[in-house]
Amino acid sequence: MLLTINGNQEEIAGELTIQDLLVTKNVESPDMVSVELNGTIISRNDFTNVTVKENDTVEFLYFIGGGSSQ
Repeated sequence: MLLTINGNQEEIAGELTIQDLLVTKNVESPDMVSVELNGTIISRNDFTNVTVKENDTVEFLYFIGGGSSQ
């Protein structure tokens, strides 16, 4: 199936849940990543229930704090 993952089109075999996709793509720090599917943030509780489909767009997002206090 063809997916767009972080802006790149990729061919992924089989039907996968978000959790499966995190494992398949060997996502770094999966417990710290947020996942956006077709423009909607998916709740971490739904990672094992939501399935990606042909032509879906997936973004793996990391929110990093920082800055300086002045």
